[in-house]
Amino acid sequence: MKNVWTIAKREFNMYFVSPVAYAVAFAFLGILGLIFYANLSRVANFGGSPEFVQWVLSPFVTLMLFLSPGVTMRLMSEEQRTGTVELLLTAPVREWELVTGKWLAAFGFMAVIVFVTGLYALVLNNYTTPGLDRGALLVAYAGLLFMIGSMLAVGVFASALFANQIAAFFTTLALLIGFLWLISLPFQNDMPLQMFVFPVNPDAQLQPEFVNFLVEPQVTAFVSPEDIAAHREEWIEAWTDVVLR
Repeated sequence: MKNVWTIAKREFNMYFVSPVAYAVAFAFLGILGLIFYANLSRVANFGGSPEFVQWVLSPFVTLMLFLSPGVTMRLMSEEQRTGTVELLLTAPVREWELVTGKWLAAFGFMAVIVFVTGLYALVLNNYTTPGLDRGALLVAYAGLLFMIGSMLAVGVFASALFANQIAAFFTTLALLIGFLWLISLPFQNDMPLQMFVFPVNPDAQLQPEFVNFLVEPQVTAFVSPEDIAAHREEWIEAWTDVVLR
């Protein structure tokens, strides 16, 4: 773990060497601040209940679609472009330590930005009686950090595929948009009858045909790798015949 922390510390410090990180963080927090101020002014003038998650955390996730590719695009691609990745891998550093250290640095940078957004929660708490629900707020922040970690992991993966930072940026952006599309309601609503599986989105609607004719197994079936190898082609042919009948 010593190598992981060494790499993470080095990469974390690299974010603050260049003024780009400060500019990105300032722009990011500035946009969130404008959204927060607009909503707070609307509630103060026209009434309504304050919604911290909708005002700050939801826009945060949307902005992360573009920030996470920018934060992670150089982590691995820059090492490949300059040729230093070979030096790192020939040193007593395992691949997983290199990748984990890079990811941890990006996560630490984003955690600093998330921490700063707590100022919005403090402001809103002073304008709310009896105050914000601290339990719900902590759970929301925990979920946000988990999502940020997942998005940054996608970015580190894409950065490892290219030596060009721009290619890594747009690949990460495309993957994140693709994942969000996969869990969107239009796609999830079509899954039961198109793929014959349950949707993962709890808000997705199950079609009557799927509900009425569904046979839900009571025991999970287990098939050994040997049986799969022996009957793969036979089962694929039978499945294709049933689906295309």
